Amino acid sequence: MTFSAAQIAQVINGKVEGDQESIVVSFGKIEEAKEGQLAFLANPKYEDYLYTTSASIIIINETLELKKPVKSTLIRVPDAYAAFAGLLDAYQQMKSSMVTGIQEPVFIHSSAKTGNNVFIGAFACLNENVVVGDGSKIHSGAYLGNNVTIGQNTIINAGVKIYHECVIGSNVIIHAGAVIGSDGFGFAPMPDGTLKKVPQIGNVVIEDHVEIGANSTIDRATMGSTIIRKGAKIDNLVQIAHNVEVGNNTVIAALAGISGSTKIGKNVMIGGQAGLAGHISVADGTKINGKSGVSKTVKTPNTALDGNPAFDFTASMKSKAVMRSLPQLEKRIKELEDLVKSLSDKQ
Repeated sequence: MTFSAAQIAQVINGKVEGDQESIVVSFGKIEEAKEGQLAFLANPKYEDYLYTTSASIIIINETLELKKPVKSTLIRVPDAYAAFAGLLDAYQQMKSSMVTGIQEPVFIHSSAKTGNNVFIGAFACLNENVVVGDGSKIHSGAYLGNNVTIGQNTIINAGVKIYHECVIGSNVIIHAGAVIGSDGFGFAPMPDGTLKKVPQIGNVVIEDHVEIGANSTIDRATMGSTIIRKGAKIDNLVQIAHNVEVGNNTVIAALAGISGSTKIGKNVMIGGQAGLAGHISVADGTKINGKSGVSKTVKTPNTALDGNPAFDFTASMKSKAVMRSLPQLEKRIKELEDLVKSLSDKQ
């Protein structure tokens, strides 16, 4: 696809400085972009590349004052990073909208319903009473169990498995290999020491504008629903257990694990490899540092936590600073003990 500076500026509400008809056909990072590519500059650390790059067009902040002449055409916007992200999104949607139709072979049950401009990739499986909304894309090897509902303009990538009865909203992206609606981890100890499986008869509900990373797993509820609220973003390799609720616009980084029946508020940030115990609540706006272990309910909104068990972030950082000084502190204490002993012996 080919775009001019004037066309790009119109999409992102920017102001062109230079050649309005300058053309780009792809994207590139400012430090390595070539002629015919579009780049952006948001981080001041990369400003030197603005004067040396071969990029044909560069999106920059409207407040940036040039230190040298620039050979590229510039498009000034209030926020270069946000503008570039929006442009990439528009580009991706444009490419995605061009992919429609049903490849062969696929299995689509006679009771399944698909909307307009839907794409079904080869070897996908749509079982009984599946509903796929307008503009959604079901890529190769995806499996949709009985009574699964997919909203509009949702992308189910290759190899995703969505178990029966689960509900996926509109404008959702689920990346390759994710499993939605597998059984929650429920077993009842028996008198003889064996474990009896507790049937998991609930489902998973994923609301609109959610993104689920590759190979993440979201377990179905024992009863009721495991719920991922609108706008939440979940990274690769995240485990979310049965009956968990993840709040609006919460982000969870890779390798985090959320135990059963935990309720996470909105706008929470959970770092990589963090772990949350079951049956607790996490207040809105909480920030949990990577590798932290949260074992108790967090009641105060906008709390920052670190450590295992997790506690106040600032206090944790101070504690770690003290820990780095422990060898020197031990030496000083030993010297003080020796001094006290010496003074005591003289008396």
